[in-house]
Amino acid sequence: MSISLSSLILLLIWISMAQIQQGGPDEKEKTTALKDLLSRIDLDELMKKDEPPLDFPDTLEGFEYAFNEKGQLRHIKTGEPFVFNYREDLHRWNQKRYEALGEIITKYVYELLEKDCNLKKISIPVDATESEPKSFIFMSEDALTNPQKLMVLIHGSGVVRAGQWARRLIINEDLDSGTQIPFIKRAVDEGYGVIVLNPNENYIEVEKPKIHIHSSSDSSDEPAEKRERKDKVPKETKKRRDFYEKYRNPQREKEMMQLYIRENGSPEEHAVYVWDHFIAQSAAENVFFVAHSYGGLAFVELMIQREADVKSKVTAVALTDSVHNVWHQEAGKTIREWMRENCCNWVSSSEPLDTSVESMLPDCPRVSAVVVPLGHLYPLQILNTAAINTYLVVSEGFRESWRFHVLTGESRGHRSLLPLTHWMVGD
Repeated sequence: MSISLSSLILLLIWISMAQIQQGGPDEKEKTTALKDLLSRIDLDELMKKDEPPLDFPDTLEGFEYAFNEKGQLRHIKTGEPFVFNYREDLHRWNQKRYEALGEIITKYVYELLEKDCNLKKISIPVDATESEPKSFIFMSEDALTNPQKLMVLIHGSGVVRAGQWARRLIINEDLDSGTQIPFIKRAVDEGYGVIVLNPNENYIEVEKPKIHIHSSSDSSDEPAEKRERKDKVPKETKKRRDFYEKYRNPQREKEMMQLYIRENGSPEEHAVYVWDHFIAQSAAENVFFVAHSYGGLAFVELMIQREADVKSKVTAVALTDSVHNVWHQEAGKTIREWMRENCCNWVSSSEPLDTSVESMLPDCPRVSAVVVPLGHLYPLQILNTAAINTYLVVSEGFRESWRFHVLTGESRGHRSLLPLTHWMVGD
């Protein structure tokens, strides 16, 4: 097994400290000096010296991976699942490789949303100029014109983007477990319009412009020879600094700056923007939300800002491991009452499926979605363990493979949790 330079250096220092400590009190000064040396070592920077270049492929084929017929990511030659520790003792490099693959998968899922799910990619802000930063969402053809029902999907926080529940499930499990595609296809088959939000696409990154410092000597009355001597010093200093930086940090990444997208600079802003410009304008009499993790918080914030509109249009909200907090978000009494009647939060629990789970918050009911091995509940993960995962109000076609509860009733004025045998009027 190979030992990296950084590991060797630390090993030698550790051995030296052990030898000094055995030498008795007279060696305390040397011990102190070595400890001071250790405190000055930047381990992250030291590890970078052993790294191969951070130059990764930009296609799945370049990584020698592909999704098989089951939607599982497999190595093209070996058929093995994805291996994170591609190079031993190079965790940072392996992480960068994983992130590069993740970005390719994000684009791959976007393609699936358009090609397999027949969704349209809609640029936002809707009135954006050619030069300003933009984001996008995905919608079915009938999202705004379907007179009966519209489903809205909101993922959680982190690196996931539109169409995903969890990147690690896509990479380590399969597309059905980690993406929203099964929800979208089933909803479209059952006559729903669909809107897929993209709440984490809040900014674009551009390389930070280099600041050129002009010497004030150019405009002075100093003799030319003196100016040349003065200019020579900073040039040589910069040359030494660049050489040192190249040695100290050979994998230095570009300095980037973030340009935020107008009215979509956070998940909460994004949810309100999509509501105002799309969902509120839709013809659907009944709108249903499926919100995971931070998506639940974004929905509650939407309710706080558009309470009357949401109440008049939204029929039911399915939350999975939602991280919303009605106290911290200062949701009013009328919102909490509405959530108790129209929302439910399926959470990780050791209790049997659909068992009521106690909550300290006076908002929506919380029920068990059984224990999840990975420690965090994902909508399709619940489905794969035969658990209830959403309040989707759907037709009989769902009964055979998915178990659901629905929010329904004879009229908008009376809605309650009913078993699967009850269906909304019009379905």
